[in-house]
Amino acid sequence: MARYPNARQSHGLTAIDAVTALLVILLVVQMWLLSATLDAYLAGHAETAVAGVIGSGILCAACVGLYLFIRRVDRDARLR
Repeated sequence: MARYPNARQSHGLTAIDAVTALLVILLVVQMWLLSATLDAYLAGHAETAVAGVIGSGILCAACVGLYLFIRRVDRDARLR
């Protein structure tokens, strides 16, 4: 632990690592959802596109929220 002398900074980095992993998973799911939605739309199922866009919007909002959380945790860890 010589690299992070402050225990709070170490906890902040652990939280950032965990949220980053979740963020990566959400982005992969969002890419999968968008490709499946596009495939369904091109196959002629327009009603599926609406549901896919709504789901992708929810995932995007979750990713933005997680990004803002990371920024706040990082700022708090650096101030202490």
